[in-house]
Amino acid sequence: MKVLIETERLLLREITLDDKEELFKLHSNPAVQKYTGEPVVKSREEIKKAIESRIINYKKYGFGRWATILKKEKKFVGWAGLAYLPEFDEIDLGYRFLPEYWGLGIATEASHAILKYGFDFLKLKKIIAIAFKDNEASIRVMEKVGMEFDKFAPYEPGSEDAVWYWCSKELIVKNKLC
Repeated sequence: MKVLIETERLLLREITLDDKEELFKLHSNPAVQKYTGEPVVKSREEIKKAIESRIINYKKYGFGRWATILKKEKKFVGWAGLAYLPEFDEIDLGYRFLPEYWGLGIATEASHAILKYGFDFLKLKKIIAIAFKDNEASIRVMEKVGMEFDKFAPYEPGSEDAVWYWCSKELIVKNKLC
């Protein structure tokens, strides 16, 4: 599988059906799903459908959520990447990792590289990120990579307000984060 992004510690590549077991481990974990607004995944069939949907999105948009691999260990630790949110007509930066890899700077490292890829290679004008207000770790990552607060607004109808951040190539350059 072709690596799309490489950082000091990470490789990011498209998710494939070969990742089904690792993704099931990730998405069936209540701690991982706590701040996502999504239910805990109950079956491998759900994961298979999610992977098939991601493959369609790779072809449709030219980007997506990518498997994130620790280079040295060749270990799947979660995913990070971009997703088009048609309901908002925005491109969203997102990440989700196994709990044993939280607090190691992986989300920040991956997010820096994804923003650079999005602006330099994909020529995107704007990228957003959304988190629940009490997801302090994700909010810190958004701020560390140079995103700026935009607003409090629901992510889904009827849901409590989420925190929305945004960023552009110009903002990244201004903040000297390239």
